[in-house]
Amino acid sequence: MLDIKLLRSNPGEMRERLAVKGFDLDVEKFVDLDAKRRMTQEESEALQNERNVKSKAIGQAKSKGEDADDLIKEVGDLGDRLEDAKTRLSGIRELLDSLLHEVPNLPDASVPKGLSEESNLEIKRFGDPKKYSFEPKDHVDLTANGELDFERAAKIIGSRYVIMRGKLSRLHRALTQFMLDQHSMNHGYEEVYVPYIVNEDSLFGTGQLPKFEEDLFRIQGERPSYLTSTAEVPVTNIYRGEILEESMLPIKHVCHTPCFRSEAGSYGKDTRGMIRQHQFEKVELVQIVHPNDSWEALDSLTADAESILEKLGLAYRSVVLCGGDLGFSSAKTIDLEVWLPGQGKYREISSCSNFLDFQSRRMQTRYRDKASGKTELVHTLNGSGLAVGRTLVAILENYQDADGNIQIPEALNPYMGGMTLLELSG
Repeated sequence: MLDIKLLRSNPGEMRERLAVKGFDLDVEKFVDLDAKRRMTQEESEALQNERNVKSKAIGQAKSKGEDADDLIKEVGDLGDRLEDAKTRLSGIRELLDSLLHEVPNLPDASVPKGLSEESNLEIKRFGDPKKYSFEPKDHVDLTANGELDFERAAKIIGSRYVIMRGKLSRLHRALTQFMLDQHSMNHGYEEVYVPYIVNEDSLFGTGQLPKFEEDLFRIQGERPSYLTSTAEVPVTNIYRGEILEESMLPIKHVCHTPCFRSEAGSYGKDTRGMIRQHQFEKVELVQIVHPNDSWEALDSLTADAESILEKLGLAYRSVVLCGGDLGFSSAKTIDLEVWLPGQGKYREISSCSNFLDFQSRRMQTRYRDKASGKTELVHTLNGSGLAVGRTLVAILENYQDADGNIQIPEALNPYMGGMTLLELSG
């Protein structure tokens, strides 16, 4: 959530900056509501003060044996007016909060302008797309004999799910373990295991609610709860409502979870294969850092995610998302896009984002400054390190041979029991 002081200081400038994200801040509505809140709060405080003064006067009059009936009547009337003012103030605050909860984070000044992915800025390439002496297949055709079984998965639940079989399932598991080991052993992340079901407060804290409820799978029950759409939500919310000692920073966590997304609004897009599924798995990186360190942390977190692609020998590029492609909570995002020869294009496999204090303000996660003793908001970051299913797709398509079999990347050999070739019957 944005600092309301920023909006109050220069709402016109905030509107211009938010327009980079394609968001139109209703300045008049904000200014009007904020003015009404201030006036009603002042009215409430004045009535409360007058009531306190007259109540004290009643006590003094009674102690002296004086008639206090007129004062008592005045206090009764003040009580009714005070309750009315408090009720009006509560309603105005709800409207103001509702408006603020819909306002996205401000894009950093370095974010390119533009309304779609065509305006994203490429900043790095690693490796060259592989060339083949044959026409490379995509991952669906490579597994046509059922190693990836989309039809039976659809029978169980519906479209955009998959069943994996045999050695392909093992490869998927090997990728997960490889990523966890790399980040926990080589990059300084503490591995955590978290619930896969989260409450409304958690989703509000990281910015998925209230704006993106339609993208979530809600669980029926007395208390609203949801299947997690990303490990970002439970892992970041570990520290919701806490005051951390400055010496605890930075906090770095790596976590593997399944992720569940309804993909509302994306029907008809990427329906073939595993690119856009309702259920998939990710290894997520989360950092909670001192405000002075968050931009350096974004660079290091992105490099940690890139290292997985590099160790697997997968060609990729890094792009800075333009304002129109930037997420609701993010101030700046760097996407990693892996080359898929079956599609002949780069596809997103990780998004690494700096949220500054946007999430921590919603979660009320602070640290205590060692020098001053004051509490300040932390900065939060996260990124996929990596999306496991898309990494599997990248390996299938990039390491295929003319016979339709898959060479196992050397880095994964120990996780596959020394296996070097995945023989597919299709």
